[in-house]
Amino acid sequence: MGVIERFSTAAVKPAGRLDFWNQLCCETLTETYVDTDVDGFRAEMWRWSIGDLAMIRPRSDASVVRRSPFASKRGERSVVLHFQHNGRSRFSHQYRQAELGVGDFVLSDAEAGYKFDLSPDHELLVVEMPRAPLEERLSSLSDKLNCRLPGTSPGGRLFREFLLSLWRQGHQGDGDLDLQKGISSVFFDMLALAVHGATTPVRNEAEHWPLRTHLLGLVELRLCEPDLRTTTLAEALGVSPRTIQNVFAAMGTTPSNYILERRLARAADLLRADRSMPVTSIAYELGFNDSAYFARCFRRRFGTSPSGWRGDN
Repeated sequence: MGVIERFSTAAVKPAGRLDFWNQLCCETLTETYVDTDVDGFRAEMWRWSIGDLAMIRPRSDASVVRRSPFASKRGERSVVLHFQHNGRSRFSHQYRQAELGVGDFVLSDAEAGYKFDLSPDHELLVVEMPRAPLEERLSSLSDKLNCRLPGTSPGGRLFREFLLSLWRQGHQGDGDLDLQKGISSVFFDMLALAVHGATTPVRNEAEHWPLRTHLLGLVELRLCEPDLRTTTLAEALGVSPRTIQNVFAAMGTTPSNYILERRLARAADLLRADRSMPVTSIAYELGFNDSAYFARCFRRRFGTSPSGWRGDN
């Protein structure tokens, strides 16, 4: 496995950030460009490789990402996976569009081009990979491209956890070619399982979708309330706690894990935006009752302390 690289616009003067980011994106994914109306555009990206898998984890302010059609120099066709880890996005390819929420994913022919409209709070898990190994496992791959694939099946949830576990493990297997080959093989197996599960009808998914939109909006609105939990969300929406749990389960997570993830993401933004605000104040502002617990969760999520994050960004 290659070493994980981290890139950020934080060290770049605001006027040059978009140019810097476009150069980085085009270098990372051929013919990929970004546009935004946000002043002082903020973005960061982690990237590394596992064998023939190119792993990218970007997040940024609201933006539009376009990938123009191109001819592969290697002569080998590729597929790119976009997994919606946080936030929302709108995917477009020619005449097809798909709205992606947390846990959804889309597979595309890398050389055919596509477009993403990204929400301000988004985070994607992106993998570019050779097409042949996936076609060996999915004979009807072409029918699965360029459409929303919900990660609500057991296979979809397992794949998400596997993908996140790769990022948590990092480059501990650097130099072990057999390990890289094994991980790559498991990755294709689990992705094929997730795609198969995503194309199997999921009972009640259609009725969960409107509730999911209201639910996630309510979480964002009340994120700073310390008592935000399953029961308070259920009471606010007039549904049972079990219904709330089912909606989050369909997204591959739990209410408490999702709330914690959103609080930590907003904390990271606050640490960059207001450097005069004490870390303890940020913790209490975002509903944490214990600043030490906040620090532990933050380190587990970002690999550094809140103060270290602020210093690096």
